Amino acid sequence: MSKATVAIIGRPNVGKSTFFNYIVGKRISIVEDTPGVTRDRVYADTNWRGRDFTLIDTGGIEPEHEDIITSQMHEQANMAIELADVIVFLTDIKQGITAADKEIALMLKKSKKPIILVCNKSDTFGKTPDELYEFYNLGVGEPYAVSAVNAKGIGDVLDAIFNELPPQQEETQEEEVIKVAMIGKPNVGKSSLINKILGENRVIVSSIAGTTRDAIDSEFENEFGKYVFIDTAGIRRKSKVNDNLEKYSVIRSLLAVERADVCILMLDANEGVTAQDAKIAGEAHEAGKGVIIAVNKWDEIEKDNQTMENYKKDVYNKLSYLSYAPIIFISAKTGQRVNKLYEMINMVASQNALRVSTSVLNDVLSEAVTIVQPPTDKGKRLKIFYMTQATTKPPTFVVFVNDKELFHFSYERYLMNQIRKEFGLTGTPIRMIIREKKEKE
Repeated sequence: MSKATVAIIGRPNVGKSTFFNYIVGKRISIVEDTPGVTRDRVYADTNWRGRDFTLIDTGGIEPEHEDIITSQMHEQANMAIELADVIVFLTDIKQGITAADKEIALMLKKSKKPIILVCNKSDTFGKTPDELYEFYNLGVGEPYAVSAVNAKGIGDVLDAIFNELPPQQEETQEEEVIKVAMIGKPNVGKSSLINKILGENRVIVSSIAGTTRDAIDSEFENEFGKYVFIDTAGIRRKSKVNDNLEKYSVIRSLLAVERADVCILMLDANEGVTAQDAKIAGEAHEAGKGVIIAVNKWDEIEKDNQTMENYKKDVYNKLSYLSYAPIIFISAKTGQRVNKLYEMINMVASQNALRVSTSVLNDVLSEAVTIVQPPTDKGKRLKIFYMTQATTKPPTFVVFVNDKELFHFSYERYLMNQIRKEFGLTGTPIRMIIREKKEKE
């Protein structure tokens, strides 16, 4: 990353996510009074005194880690420490120093990184709390008493971070970065695919449905371009969403779709298209995003010469409104066809951002109207005066007509098909806005 990186490290439930959200000014990390809520690293860019830096929220570190998820949380925090230029060590002033705090302090000192010791939940204002002095025993520097909930002392911590940031490097001209959201129901291999792409265990991978709770941004660059891959929590049926945590995750997944340029809808090859897949695909379609359908676990399917084509037909039959989306058959486990994703992502992103000149657009419109005459109703014929493109992402066209009531859906679909035939627009939905215009105008 070109920006300096600051990681928030600490044991569970000391207020890391609340602290993170206050600094970045958004409710990005899930905040819930349950230990172990934040399990993956969460990134956000922020600024203090004119200096940009990236803040990382991490899962809490626990010294005793018997289960798989807790063990991987420990690994995630270690990776965040490696990435960080500055570490914020967050503790709970009300609980005092714990055995876990001591172990974390030892781990952080070994990193040789600048450490800012923050004692959270110091909610009373006035003189320095007596409990603060105990934290000098950790041997990681001067402790700062703060209240992330009440914003007490946060400015002092940010000043300390600012003073420890490495010298700012000259900013180079940024190439366009494509944001790609991995979407799909739980346990279809979204995290596994991102890990295969990145070549590191950036996102926790587990066979337990619902492991990824936060939307995680991972920057990646190769010969095809620069990307930000957004791993999202699997979106489950509402009847399955029982707790607040899961609801936050679903909301975050939908927000990740909004942020993305391209959405990769991942399907499980063994299950085919389910009702839940159709629901998730509809979210990306309605948001106007470029869409690629990636059928994962293709290595597990018995095949003949017709398997792939038959599978495509079935997918398009069940997701008819995504007939514009290309389909790729992959295996996140083996890496099968994963390298072909980049060119497909680039193509879909460019198609989603395509702009067509008004003159060229109206040449296509004129030819389309000549081939199929506009409909009539009770002796009155639809007249189409001209068409222009209003916006991109998705390509949106405004058609001026004499009477909107005469513009039937079937003719709108015909014009859309003619536009696709001429300009491709693979992987992107298109929108058509109908406006009335008097002939004298």
